[in-house]
Amino acid sequence: MKTKNDLVKEAWQLLDRSVVHYGDRLVGTVAACDPSVEALNYDQCFVRDFVSSALVFLMNGKADIVRNFLIETLTLQGSEKQMDYFYAGRGLMPASFKVVTAEGRHYLVADFGEHAIGRVTPVDSCLWWIILLRAYVKSTGDMDLAHQPEFQQGIIWILKLCLSDRFDMYPTLLVPDGAFMIDRRMGVDGHPLEIQVLFYAALQSARELLLPGGDRDIHIQIVNQRLSILNYHMRQYYWLDLNRLNKIYRYKGEEFGEAAINKFNVYPDSIPEWVFHWMPDQGGYLAGNLGPARLDFRFFALGNLMAVVCSLTNAEESQQLMDLIEYRWDDLVGKMPMKICYPAVADQEWKYMTGCDPKNTPWSYHNGGNWPVLLWLLAAAAQKTGRPEIARRAIAIAEERLSQDEWPEYYDGPKGRLIGKASRKYQTWTIAGYLLANEILENPASINIFSFDEDPEMFDWMYRLQEF
Repeated sequence: MKTKNDLVKEAWQLLDRSVVHYGDRLVGTVAACDPSVEALNYDQCFVRDFVSSALVFLMNGKADIVRNFLIETLTLQGSEKQMDYFYAGRGLMPASFKVVTAEGRHYLVADFGEHAIGRVTPVDSCLWWIILLRAYVKSTGDMDLAHQPEFQQGIIWILKLCLSDRFDMYPTLLVPDGAFMIDRRMGVDGHPLEIQVLFYAALQSARELLLPGGDRDIHIQIVNQRLSILNYHMRQYYWLDLNRLNKIYRYKGEEFGEAAINKFNVYPDSIPEWVFHWMPDQGGYLAGNLGPARLDFRFFALGNLMAVVCSLTNAEESQQLMDLIEYRWDDLVGKMPMKICYPAVADQEWKYMTGCDPKNTPWSYHNGGNWPVLLWLLAAAAQKTGRPEIARRAIAIAEERLSQDEWPEYYDGPKGRLIGKASRKYQTWTIAGYLLANEILENPASINIFSFDEDPEMFDWMYRLQEF
């Protein structure tokens, strides 16, 4: 077995090999460099996928790559992309881009979802872009970049896209199915956890990056209001622990008016049987989705871990989440950190929910697969909660297989023992996720460039609202 130094050296060589050149500049990383299969869209730079690579670069004095990426993706924002003659919103950030050569010149060609499987429009790209811009500023001190007029305008466009009026009474963001990391039909339409947490982090980032003055003052005020209400809504209605489960189990349906306790008309019979024995006495997590008569009890890793990182959960809830992960280690970590969601859907539910998607069979890909990229978020959450031993344990598990298995995109099986049946090798965000997890443990202060501290005023406001 290779030593840690050997693994880190190998990972850096692979990460450097994945870098995208645009003229004489480095502007991102391709999704994967697997020579054994057709590239398809894995030779593109995905905004979401680049985040882990970007954070590694920022922590190792390679901020120019991140700066170039932010500038070039900003030039693509709001491009007049259309499908069936319908134009995308102006603040939309591309899911990915690639460098093409024509007549001796290089061009960036962006995909806003019009070429994606299922024509899925990326909701998360613009949110990750703002979060990454803040990380770049925190790492380099280069606030001048964020204060440039085009960057300020780009932030405003994203805020307008996310905060626009709509037929919705919820403070959460309404999104189509699969419009984020889980980019296939998986029953995550409506108000999925991951997007709400990224939305929360992006709003916090925008608040720090926007210059006061003029119309920006109005947007700063709106952001502050939305943050408080979003925090209350998520922690009040998405949080699940044994106490909350008992309350839902005793809900009465068809309640009307302001005095209703069961505000979303969730029927107790909708609680899946697995939850009753899976929920520990001590521990909790944020549910996967919420809507009318709908509470998705599945555990989604990215949304829950990011909630700790951006302090959407308070200190006590964050500790409870880490308690749950330790208690259900075999289910959520298994043989490769970490499972993207738990449990998998199967049988008729799989047919109905995924449309019989052969890639998302039970315990595969987005339907309960294990994704090594989540290792860095697990490490960040563990470090932020003062429990780095969880991260060390997870990294040690990953080190047993990642290099030997040629750095796969994901793993299959209830415990993640099998290399994903359609998994690409030398997946860049797998490689970067491993490097980033190690950086976080070696330099705990490094998480400050992408994490957020608790806002006491926000929690005070929430408690006052509860009393009201």
